[in-house]
Amino acid sequence: MKKQDITFGIHAVGAVLENSPERVIEMWVLQGRDDKRLAPLLTKAVEYGVSIQYASRKALDDKSSGAQHQGVVAKVKAAKVLNDNELSALLAQVKADDTKTPFFLILDGVTDPHNLGACLRNADAAGVQGVIVPKDNSVGLTPVVSKVACGAAEIVPLFQVTNLARTMRYLQEQGVWIVGAAGEADCELYQADLKGPIAIAMGAEGKGLRRLSRESCDTLVSIPMVGSVSSLNVSVATGICLFEAVRQRL
Repeated sequence: MKKQDITFGIHAVGAVLENSPERVIEMWVLQGRDDKRLAPLLTKAVEYGVSIQYASRKALDDKSSGAQHQGVVAKVKAAKVLNDNELSALLAQVKADDTKTPFFLILDGVTDPHNLGACLRNADAAGVQGVIVPKDNSVGLTPVVSKVACGAAEIVPLFQVTNLARTMRYLQEQGVWIVGAAGEADCELYQADLKGPIAIAMGAEGKGLRRLSRESCDTLVSIPMVGSVSSLNVSVATGICLFEAVRQRL
């Protein structure tokens, strides 16, 4: 039997319907809610033959474990977890396309679902082709991740790999330059060349990149800080690094 998940929020549920409608099993909508934001989602659900039930706010709160559901909750077949082999296939596909340059994001041990969701949203906006995380000591695609990602979790492939350092070496063998963000850096972010095939590696909340991951990077960069705080939230730092790469690659 396939694993099932709960997803909630207009953007998250809408993204599943848009990209993988076959995964949606059932939907619950807040009784009495009828507005312009919800109408297209309901129309699409009816089009795909999804069962829709109307429920009280308390019932939706219970189904979403008290999270902000925006009046819509869906039961879905769990998203497929992508692995090392599928990462290799995607990289080969990207390299074979003359219009694309490999652009990946590595997240080393991000355990907060809000941070992973925000990083996925950043990655989608920046045109990242895949996000790579270790299978252990890292959050996966939870309902909260999908909600915070605002649909990006259904678009940007998330690869859970068994050995992150080994995967980083594989990327390097394929010509991908790995740029790690760390305090003890070779240069500042804005001095680094981010125009070629790259993977940007970001560390976990509070701890940064693990030693082996840091040593596996080709170069380390730092974000210049002029205020009194010494570090940034990982999703904020990720956005800064990704969009500096976007700026250079335009």
